[in-house]
Amino acid sequence: MATVTIRDMRWWDISAVHAIEVTSFTETAWLVETLWAELAGVPDTRRYWVAELDNQIVGYAGLMVVGSDADVQTIAVSGDHRSRGIGTALLATAMAEATRRHCSQVMLEVAADNVEASRLYERNGFETIARRSSYYGAGRDALVMRVRLAASKEGFTL
Repeated sequence: MATVTIRDMRWWDISAVHAIEVTSFTETAWLVETLWAELAGVPDTRRYWVAELDNQIVGYAGLMVVGSDADVQTIAVSGDHRSRGIGTALLATAMAEATRRHCSQVMLEVAADNVEASRLYERNGFETIARRSSYYGAGRDALVMRVRLAASKEGFTL
């Protein structure tokens, strides 16, 4: 069985990432220009990764860090590669970056009806702290989730 590789996203990955974005998020999908703008913030406040399997991009994730706060900007895995641990690996990569940057917490928003994603975040220590009504459009709420990172001599950990 092939191994998934997580690496930094590059400009030449945007087309493949956008294809996953559109199929994963449909009406709330980011524009290609948004992905370009996000990559322009790397590495100062942004960091983006792709998951590759057999030289094909099958997922991606992005993290924004401002001060001691981190925010998972996006995370998605192509439909035919879900439930294989790729989302978990991408989230772990983002969490490791937040820890490396000495963040005290990581936040994210997830569609309230996206049970699969909510469970992924809960399994990784996130808890729901708020609900944003119609955040993703009329009648489509978002859950605001957070995990606090505990300070240690080496940095922050869950």
